[in-house]
Amino acid sequence: MREAVVSFFRNMRRPRMERRLPALFASVFMMGVCVAVLDKLDMGTDPCTVLNLGLSDTLGVPFGTFQLAINTLMLMIVLRFDLSRIGAGTLANMAGVGYVAEFFMWLLNQPTALQNLSLAARCAIFVPTMLVFLVAVSFYVAVDMGVAPYDALPQIIARRCPRVSFRAVRMAWDIAALAIGWLLGSTVGIATVITGFFLGPMIAYISRKVEPFFN
Repeated sequence: MREAVVSFFRNMRRPRMERRLPALFASVFMMGVCVAVLDKLDMGTDPCTVLNLGLSDTLGVPFGTFQLAINTLMLMIVLRFDLSRIGAGTLANMAGVGYVAEFFMWLLNQPTALQNLSLAARCAIFVPTMLVFLVAVSFYVAVDMGVAPYDALPQIIARRCPRVSFRAVRMAWDIAALAIGWLLGSTVGIATVITGFFLGPMIAYISRKVEPFFN
């Protein structure tokens, strides 16, 4: 535990913290908002959210609380094998995305203009929402203040299984999450496909563009 605390505070001593922290919390907030909108549009979400939505609905646990709980369990494993993955970004993602998404899911379920949308209207909302989500995740990674436990675990597995590429491990990890979530009733749709195929390249591209701002 002492090593975890030391690692956490070492991670906080980074250049341009006055820029990193606002960007971190803004990206976490926007990820939560986008998850809620994508869920409302019923066009799928990222693999981690598909899994957590399916499990939280099945168990009858609020989404934010369940996401925090499952991330905490994953964090225990990460702490055991790789403390360097942990930082303020880890904790912000664990607690922030789920509860922000839960609040906006509740808000969007109130009688609003988003009820009974046509396919054209859903697509018109989907495109900017997906773009904002991709940019938000990219900034979250670019600030380099720790990763979500869901993302850290396949990195740890790949490092301990050198004969298997990280891409193969990550694909298996995401497919397993999707399969479980889908079997439990979550929607797997176009947003799931986009995050699966384009999230990595988008993160790499945006990160290269914005990293000088944080250094």
